[in-house]
Amino acid sequence: MSLLRKKRIFYILLLFTVVLGVFALRMAWIQAASAFRAATVGGKTINELAVRQREESIELDPGRGNFLDRNGLPLTGRVAWSPILFPVKDVPDGEALRKLAASLEVTPAELRSLWAGLRKPYVWLREGEKPLQLTEAQASKLPRLEGLEVLPYVTRYDSGMRGNQWLGYVAQRPDVIRRLRRDQPRTPLPMTLQVGAAGLEKTFDRYLRGIGGVRAAFTVDGQKRPLDGLGTRINANGSRYYPLQIKTTVDEGVQRGIERLAAEMNVKEGAVVVLDADNGDIVSMVSLPFYDPRHVDPKRPDWANKAVKAAVPGSIFKTVVAAAALEEHVSSPHETFHCSGHYGKYGLSCWKEGGHGTITLGEGYSRSCNIVFAALGERLGPARIAKAASKLGLARQVGWQAERFLDGDDLRQLDQEEAGAVFNDRSKVDGGALAQTAIGQRDVLVSPLQAANLVVTLLHRGQVTAPRLVSEIRFRDGSLLAGFPVQAAPSPAGQISPHTADTLLSWMRMVVTEGTGRSLNRAKWPLAGKSGTAQVPKDGVNKNHQWFIGYGPADQPQYAVAVLVQNRPAGSAHQAAELFRRTMDLLASRGS
Repeated sequence: MSLLRKKRIFYILLLFTVVLGVFALRMAWIQAASAFRAATVGGKTINELAVRQREESIELDPGRGNFLDRNGLPLTGRVAWSPILFPVKDVPDGEALRKLAASLEVTPAELRSLWAGLRKPYVWLREGEKPLQLTEAQASKLPRLEGLEVLPYVTRYDSGMRGNQWLGYVAQRPDVIRRLRRDQPRTPLPMTLQVGAAGLEKTFDRYLRGIGGVRAAFTVDGQKRPLDGLGTRINANGSRYYPLQIKTTVDEGVQRGIERLAAEMNVKEGAVVVLDADNGDIVSMVSLPFYDPRHVDPKRPDWANKAVKAAVPGSIFKTVVAAAALEEHVSSPHETFHCSGHYGKYGLSCWKEGGHGTITLGEGYSRSCNIVFAALGERLGPARIAKAASKLGLARQVGWQAERFLDGDDLRQLDQEEAGAVFNDRSKVDGGALAQTAIGQRDVLVSPLQAANLVVTLLHRGQVTAPRLVSEIRFRDGSLLAGFPVQAAPSPAGQISPHTADTLLSWMRMVVTEGTGRSLNRAKWPLAGKSGTAQVPKDGVNKNHQWFIGYGPADQPQYAVAVLVQNRPAGSAHQAAELFRRTMDLLASRGS
C-alpha cells in the first residue's frame, strides 16, 4: 500500500472520529441541560405536553374578563365553591357514599350510578342547570373521597330572567372565530371559544377574551382510564394582567330594584332608563320582556335592548316643539290659545273631550293640549322642528363613542343603539303631517335612552352629554388600561339657550303640580316630568305606548328617568306614570 493511500485512510478515520466525538458531546450536553431546564414547544415544555396527552380536564374558569357595577360588585363571573366528581376506577361505597349522597340530596344508588358512568369530570348541578354552591362550612362536612373535589367554579351569569339586555350574552360563533383567525393568525382561538354576541359582551369582546383560563385535570392511562393516587392538577395562566375588569356605570342594586318593580306591576313590554343628572351616566337600564343570558334564542325578540330602540313618543315630543317655538320666537310662554277639543282640520282632536278652553303655552304643555301644539307645528315647519330635535340629542345616536380607541378601531359603547327620526324622507310633509309630528305621532321615533338624556340636557341648560355605560377598563392587578371620560355630544345645529331650558324645566314641574302628572304628588320626592301616550297599530288593533319622562327631586335634581310601557290597551291606566313614581321612590329610599 502506498504512503499516499495510507494518509488518506488515516484522515478519513480521523474525520469520522471527530464527528462521532462531536455527536457524543452534543448528546451529553442535551442530557445535562434537560436536568436543569425543559425544552419547550409552542410555549409548553416537552414534559408538560407529554403529561397533557395523558390528562382529562374540566374548565373551572374560561379566563374571560368580567364586568363590574359602579360600586365594584361583579356582574359576570360569579365564583362558587362546587363539588366536582372525577372518574375513578372504583366508586366508593359504604357510609361515606351515603353521607355524600345525603349532602347532594340524592339516593346512594343514584349517586353511584352517575359516578360509575363518568368519563369526564362532572360539576354537581342544582335544579338541573346551576352549579351547587357550598359555603366553607358545608364543604368541610363532605366526606373525603378519592375523585371528589370542592373547587372554585365560575359561572358567567346568574340564573333567572333579567332586564339587563345591555350586558348581552356570549355564544359559540364559528363565523366570528374564522374571521378572528384571519385577522390574528398568531393568536390560538379554538372554534368552541365563546365570544360576545350582543350588548357589552359584543362591544368589548376583543378586550374580554383573555389569554387562557383555569382547568382541573386528572391523569389517565392509554385507554383513558383514571390512574389512582395521582390527584388533581390545577392548570392556570398565572398572568398578572389578565383577565381584564370592565367597570360599568350601572348600580346593580337600582337595576335589580327596578326589575322587581316592573315585574310586580306586570309590565309586559317597554323600558326604564335612569341617568345620573350630574354627568349623564347610565345608572340603570331595564328592558322588557326579560331574557335569560344563559339560554338565548336569536329568533326571539326578548334579548333585544328596548331602552335603545326607537319608538313612537307621543306627547313627550311636545318638549321638543315647545323648545323650537321658544328658540325661534314663533310663540312666547304667555301667548294664549283656544282649545275647543277639535283642531278644525286634518281630523285632529284633543285628548280632553270639550277641550281646554283658553290657555297659555305653558298651560298647554302642562296639560298636554294637542290643539296648541298642532298650531305650533304648522307655524314652525319641518326644518325648525328637526333642528330643535337635534339640539336636544334626538334623531341621532347619542351614546358614548370614540374613534380609533386603543387598538385603532372605532368604539360605540351601546350595542343596537338606534338613532330614531323626526321626519321620513319618503313622506310628504304638509300641514297635516306637521300637526301630527308636533304631538309626537306620524314618523317621530325616540328611544327611552334619548328621552332620558333629553331631560339631562335641559338640566345642563342645553348642553347634550353622551351617556356612558362603561367608565374604565383595568388590568387584573388593578392598574388602569383605559378610562372613558364624560363626553359632550353637541349638535351641528348648536344648543338651546339656558333660558329656554329653564323654562321647560319649570313647565315640567307644572305637569306634576297642576297638569297631567298630578298623581305623582304622593311620591317621596317632589318630581317634575312630562307624560305621553302614542297611538300605534299592532296586529290590526290600536294600542298605546305610554311614556313618562322627568327628573327628581325637583329642587335638587339627582336623576333623570324615562319610562316606556308599550302596546297597552287603549284607554287603560297609565302604567308608565306609576312605574316612574315607584322608580323615583326606590331612588329616594336608597338615600341618594
